Amino acid sequence: MRFGLFLPQGWRLDLVGIDPADQWSTMHGLAQHADDGDVWESVWVYDHFHTVPEPTEEATHEAWTLMAALASSTSRVRLGQMCTCMGYRNPAYLAKVAATVDLISGGRVEMGIGAGWYEHEWNAYGYGFPAVGDRLGMLDEGVQIMEQAWRTGYATLDGRYYQVDGARVFPRPLQEGGIPMWIAGGGEKRTLKYVARSGRYANLGGDPETFAHKSEVLRGHCENLGRDFDSITRSANYNVVIGATQDEVDERIAWIEEQYARTLPDKAPQIAEEFRNGPLVGTPDQIVAKLRELEELGMTYAICYFSEAAHDRSGIELFEREVAPALRG
Repeated sequence: MRFGLFLPQGWRLDLVGIDPADQWSTMHGLAQHADDGDVWESVWVYDHFHTVPEPTEEATHEAWTLMAALASSTSRVRLGQMCTCMGYRNPAYLAKVAATVDLISGGRVEMGIGAGWYEHEWNAYGYGFPAVGDRLGMLDEGVQIMEQAWRTGYATLDGRYYQVDGARVFPRPLQEGGIPMWIAGGGEKRTLKYVARSGRYANLGGDPETFAHKSEVLRGHCENLGRDFDSITRSANYNVVIGATQDEVDERIAWIEEQYARTLPDKAPQIAEEFRNGPLVGTPDQIVAKLRELEELGMTYAICYFSEAAHDRSGIELFEREVAPALRG
């Protein structure tokens, strides 16, 4: 099994209590930790502008600025976003940005891309909030533009949502065939069809039942399009709450509730309960067992989020010592 690590960037209120002047060094320190080891194949950021589950005045650092900074300050780990919102940037411009970051990194960029959903930030930043069908249409056309630009250096499309005419993207990405595309989302009629057409990776719901169902839908789209289903790596995102004992797990859940209570006291108990009920919550043995169950279903790339990572690396280190080795034989 392969593993990716989400970096704290503020979107999930995980930098609360850290002075803004120290937040980059915190993020970079964790990226460097991942880069120096051999457990984490990749590090990931979110593409959002306002905190979740509610907008606050706490930090949310911009994804592609972080991508460029990480590209120049790490040397091994691959660099992804889960996921870039197609509607926030013109796709030809985004193709150019991603190609530049790929060159800076020496060919280590992954392109996570999705239709977007956080209505508050769409409206606040002046994008409006198109209907879901239109957002999916933007995703479809944007992916076509980026693929064309990275493959040929040019992009032309007279679409419903985007019009580009000979947009030049030189130099192209270092990676042969262009930057690997992770098309995120589980929409069964359209999103998973786009994955079958263009994605090298699928990012699906992480609980076993959802993962298995979405995988079968994706398989059907692949069969209809003549795509080898097994050529698509199936991944999922996980909140990891790990402790050597159940008491340590409970203590970490209590810390999560206290951390959210600093900004969202009314929502903190509910958020903590959501963490508690996730698939990857427990002792190392329990988490290994759950990951093996998921691996049997075809989930071979787990992208892990540790809520406390900016403040305490002990959970990450325990995962590195006792979980990852059991899954990487």
